[in-house]
Amino acid sequence: MPRGPCNAGTDKKRIEIGKALNRRGRATHANRTMSIYLEQLTLRLATGADRFPAARRQRHRDFLRSAQNPDGGFSGREGGSDLYYTGFALRGLALVEGMGEETAARAAQFLRSRLSHAVPMIDLLSLLYGAAVLKQAAGIDPLAAAGADWQDRVAEVLAQLRRDDGGFAKTPNSPQSSTYYTFLAMIAAELIDRPITVSPRMVSMVQSRRRDDGGFVEFPAVTRSATNPTAAAVAILKRGDALDLATRRGVVRQLAAMQTGEGGLRANTRIPVADLLSTFTGLLTLVDLEATAEIDMAALERYAESLEHADGGFHAAAWDQHRDVEYTFYGLGTLALLAPLGDPLPGG
Repeated sequence: MPRGPCNAGTDKKRIEIGKALNRRGRATHANRTMSIYLEQLTLRLATGADRFPAARRQRHRDFLRSAQNPDGGFSGREGGSDLYYTGFALRGLALVEGMGEETAARAAQFLRSRLSHAVPMIDLLSLLYGAAVLKQAAGIDPLAAAGADWQDRVAEVLAQLRRDDGGFAKTPNSPQSSTYYTFLAMIAAELIDRPITVSPRMVSMVQSRRRDDGGFVEFPAVTRSATNPTAAAVAILKRGDALDLATRRGVVRQLAAMQTGEGGLRANTRIPVADLLSTFTGLLTLVDLEATAEIDMAALERYAESLEHADGGFHAAAWDQHRDVEYTFYGLGTLALLAPLGDPLPGG
């Protein structure tokens, strides 16, 4: 869940979620605490992470816990606590059994403190998913005092992003729907128990963004496909039972072409180096399509392990000298996806 399909830039436009969440009263919660998509993904990653050596789990658990700030949130490489990075930290901690009582309680307090803030769509999803992780892993519900109608109000926020082509835009002022943000809106809608139907218009919108190399783009004017919007498009089309054989073959061909000599996958063909974000999303899509035989899996595993720091945490790419909680999740997720495909992973 990157901030954008090809980068992690901050969107300056904000969506008011305070009105959606900051209401006093007893909350009415959905029977399901996670979206179907995220529930399935979490289960898949947890199954793989269970095969990690104890030493691997411990060093990443220690790294992620050390990144928690006094206010209970987690930050990126600079600045204070951030919903986006807090969401990744909680997801990573859940994979390595690091959700201790104190860590969870502090994180829940941070999420509660952000209920009245205006945030981008990506942070809204981070808030909802972070709350779902805490509820499932630690039995703490940060949204318990958000108000009985909070789900309806979040649905109203999502409605502001819907466009005539069936997709969803990045901000209320964005004229065009976004492939990636359409995918995010679907996840967010499931988290509030308001699932979005993949309509024929949405399918047509996504299909119109397919390019000759078999991949997909984020916006209509973009000519070169990229890994992350391709992964988002596949998820949407699969949900709508609209992923035909020709499209599947094209996606597999495009993703296979994204693998570099390093072993990982790159964001697009203009970028010469691989990164963990693209590697994780590309691998996840190939696993879903049962097409991992089309790439060099041993090289991909070596690439992911080469970015793992001995003291815990992962680097984003070979050029990266730092570690952060976002890429630590991508690293753990990549290795977790690889674990069920062969013998237990080394790295203890």
